[in-house]
Amino acid sequence: MRIEFDRDVCIGMFQCVAEWEGGFERDSNAGKAVLVDSEEVEEGVFSRDVPEDAELDAKFAARSCPVDAIRVYEDGEQVV
Repeated sequence: MRIEFDRDVCIGMFQCVAEWEGGFERDSNAGKAVLVDSEEVEEGVFSRDVPEDAELDAKFAARSCPVDAIRVYEDGEQVV
């Protein structure tokens, strides 16, 4: 499973941080979330593999985002 986060779309509600502690962190200076241990795959878009024990947390983080800045993929298909 892979998660993708569009930081440019993020409005800093930090619901993802509450849903997946350790997967997302607050960047209070920028007013946006940060996807921990991710790499920038295109300008403003960050991605990383999701550990098996965090798959449910990653899905909850994606579902909780009010602006749909987070997408979760499994086997190349978007699941959230």
